[in-house]
Amino acid sequence: MVSKIKASHILIMHTDSQNSRSDISKEKALEEIESIHKQVVDGEISFADAAVKHSDCSSAEGGGNLGEFGKGMMVKPFEEMAFSLEIDQVSEPFESDFGYHIIKREA
Repeated sequence: MVSKIKASHILIMHTDSQNSRSDISKEKALEEIESIHKQVVDGEISFADAAVKHSDCSSAEGGGNLGEFGKGMMVKPFEEMAFSLEIDQVSEPFESDFGYHIIKREA
């Protein structure tokens, strides 16, 4: 069983997000993360470049890289999605208390 993984993510916050610094609606945030996801999956932009350009997380400047983390270190929906991915797989958009995410498992 894997105890630690490495992953990157893109976060789009909205007005209802925890610790939000965003002024867009939840619906607009969902549209934005779905559009970014499509561009990444279609190969129009790399995951790292999309994170730098769009992510509301402080990890954005590092291409969304969160480094290595184990279970219990992230909010539950994030952890469950991250640990369910294969290496190099990009998640579907999903929601946590912080907004909408997509994750790419790195290792």
